[in-house]
Amino acid sequence: MTDSTRHVPSSPRWSPALVADLEQAATPASAAAVLASAGVPVFPCVPFQKNPLTEHGFHDATTKESVVAEWWRQWPDANVAMPTGFASGVDVVDIDVHASGSGFDALQPARSAGLLGTPAWVVSTPSGGMHACFLRAGAVEQRSWQVPGRHVDFRGDGGYVVLPPSTVVQPDGEVHPYRVVNVATRQPDAVDANALRRFLEPARSARAPADLPNIGARPDRLASWVATRGEGERNRGLFWASCRMAESGERFDIAATVLGEAAQSAGLTEREAMTTIRSAYRIANRLGPPSVAGERLGPSRAAEEVRL
Repeated sequence: MTDSTRHVPSSPRWSPALVADLEQAATPASAAAVLASAGVPVFPCVPFQKNPLTEHGFHDATTKESVVAEWWRQWPDANVAMPTGFASGVDVVDIDVHASGSGFDALQPARSAGLLGTPAWVVSTPSGGMHACFLRAGAVEQRSWQVPGRHVDFRGDGGYVVLPPSTVVQPDGEVHPYRVVNVATRQPDAVDANALRRFLEPARSARAPADLPNIGARPDRLASWVATRGEGERNRGLFWASCRMAESGERFDIAATVLGEAAQSAGLTEREAMTTIRSAYRIANRLGPPSVAGERLGPSRAAEEVRL
């Protein structure tokens, strides 16, 4: 078995009847109990939020009914969530709706390209988006990813989703639920997450902006530079500035604060900014410090195939 393969679960845990039970669950606690008894690992999240309550987040998810019952005795109003991918046998295409845009704009082109077939079931999310839930097929690992510019995320291995009937407070202060809105009446399809991502985010060459500040530039100078990026250059500029800070040894939390605020002033959402900064730090740290003074690492190494 290679790093890119895993054993497929020996028996299917999902069925239309189980989804119907999830749809009819009156509380997150009852949904958690139903799923755990069916062999689907679950864990609790903060009431009205999506943040895990347990110390290790989705890594603590379990099918042990006694543990699940104890969690909801301790946190009776907790939301319920499950890890995605091999852990639960479910891959989720998350269509987001933000003030800056909607993932539904990318939905029909992806379907027309044959990359989004029939999901096993669909969940409407509190923001007005949806979770298209596909049953995992085969033994190839499919890691979670985000394409902020298209407002589409994939929740597979290494990810999780909050489940019905959990509720989340929205920016306007209103509380909205997750709801099952459709269940397939025929054999559902699987999803090829890598092909979908290539369609949504075609690879582009990663050439540095001509006016990019050098390694060692002060954080305030980098922030000022990021704040001047226009539409079409904001994510790219933030990515490169974040690499500069990582290569200069600045802590991630400092970059997140200084560059995050600058990126938002340039027009990115907080979520888009944090996703880009994390990606830059992950790549820059993997490549290590510059070996030659002034050498730009991180995304300037073609072998990394960075997608901006």
